[in-house]
Amino acid sequence: MKLARALLLATLPLTLGLAACDKKDAAAGGEIASAEPIAKVPAPAGQSWTETFSVTPEGGYLMGNPNAPIKLIEFGALSCSHCAEFSEKGFPKLRDEYIASGRVSYELRLFLLNALDMPAVLLATCGAPEAVIPLSEQFWAWQPNMFTNLQKDEAAFQQIQNLPADKRFAGIAQLGGMSEFFASRGIAAAQGSSCLADSAKATKLATTNEQWSKEFDITGTPTFFLNGSKTGVASWQELEPLLQKAGAR
Repeated sequence: MKLARALLLATLPLTLGLAACDKKDAAAGGEIASAEPIAKVPAPAGQSWTETFSVTPEGGYLMGNPNAPIKLIEFGALSCSHCAEFSEKGFPKLRDEYIASGRVSYELRLFLLNALDMPAVLLATCGAPEAVIPLSEQFWAWQPNMFTNLQKDEAAFQQIQNLPADKRFAGIAQLGGMSEFFASRGIAAAQGSSCLADSAKATKLATTNEQWSKEFDITGTPTFFLNGSKTGVASWQELEPLLQKAGAR
């Protein structure tokens, strides 16, 4: 029963196109309260907020001042093209100007949209916690290569669905080039294989994903929460003004 739950997402149909990152919930955001400008918060001596990482009790990965007055949460899927676009166009400025100031913390909660995401998340979280956000950002930059790899051999891609459930994650990771990608970034092949076979962790990820979906009404990615309020925006162009409105200016 546990294995069946863990592999629930692996039984979903695989997609050879860009992963759907439904943005229909973009209009469902709440009002972000306007605040006075907030002063920058210096990092402790010898430290940098952009190199400060922690794991949150909710299962996310946090970069920045854990006590920042402005708290940003992203529910993002590694297979999502809109998340990759935000990573490219928004994350560098978010990191270097807002997180670095100590006024904004950024928490990434890796969301599972489809069968591609489970192996990607298992590998991205296979090493040290402080590597998860940097690896995720690198993966989003590399993401088009995953789709290209999967499209090269559609027959093999379809055969993955016929593999035993506990072999699908490794099959997807190998064919999509995920295993090689993470191996080149410090997740050795044996280590990666072990993580892909970790059914207990996969079960926890699937259960947490289901809880997030219900509790936060996540219908697409990226979904951003700012100080507990759903923003209803999905791009950096829309998000940055909200950060400034919240006091990061």
